Amino acid sequence: MKLRRQDHRPAPEPIIALVDVVFFLLVFFLLVARLDASAPFEVLPPVAVSGQDMPGGGVTLSVAQDGTLAVNGAAAAADWLDRVRRAAARDGARLIRINAHRDVALRHVLPLVSALEQAALGEVVIVVTPPAP
Repeated sequence: MKLRRQDHRPAPEPIIALVDVVFFLLVFFLLVARLDASAPFEVLPPVAVSGQDMPGGGVTLSVAQDGTLAVNGAAAAADWLDRVRRAAARDGARLIRINAHRDVALRHVLPLVSALEQAALGEVVIVVTPPAP
């Protein structure tokens, strides 16, 4: 009687391992990604004397020390209010954050607050740095 040896073929790679790798990569990139819009210039908010935590979400209007504006991280000029309107409509946002540099002149910030309140796009809040303990 002659016995035949079975062929030892390697088992095919299961697709489950690939799905696990893709899932772990997705979770990793979600954890390390910055989900908030940042200005194209450095903004150091003023220090708060009192206040409460700011709710998340909404449209961010950044003001540089020289008065340069950015809406959700994209530079803006005279059309800043239209950009805020479009961003608020697109995202369904009812919160508009003004993230102004701590050394910016008040003459750059107050007209923005007035224009946003007249446009009635939502609640306007000013970002500040919490006081040091």
